[in-house]
Amino acid sequence: MESAARSPVEGRHRVFADTSYFFALLSPRDAHHREAVEISEQVADQRLAVYTTWDIVVETVALLRYRAGYESARIFLLDVTPDLVVLYPLEAERRSAIQFFLRRSRDLKLSLSDAISYVVVSSRLKWSPCLTFDADFTALGLTTLRA
Repeated sequence: MESAARSPVEGRHRVFADTSYFFALLSPRDAHHREAVEISEQVADQRLAVYTTWDIVVETVALLRYRAGYESARIFLLDVTPDLVVLYPLEAERRSAIQFFLRRSRDLKLSLSDAISYVVVSSRLKWSPCLTFDADFTALGLTTLRA
């Protein structure tokens, strides 16, 4: 699938959210903050279900805590995560993600969280579009949504 700069208004019912999106949304100093807020408003207007993985939740809390402060991490945990559909990767998905990471991370600077996201989005979520500012998602052929 090809990455596309589209609005989430195209009738999609669910999207997958990545750490870079959450960080931009909650960190006003992030270069993508304004765009993340716009995307968030569009997602809310369209009542899209926002999916993510437990791995992304953990990664986001760590990034927010260390780069934006305790309050941002607290807001994410108490105000954002209750509205998310948090998926826990299955054992088979974790094994696939490790294999994917070992194959693709030589060429791309992927994290294991990126690999898990790819496996979950491409299989369980049937290629749902992604809310991310991470260029690796595009390089992997995932559809990314922009404001």
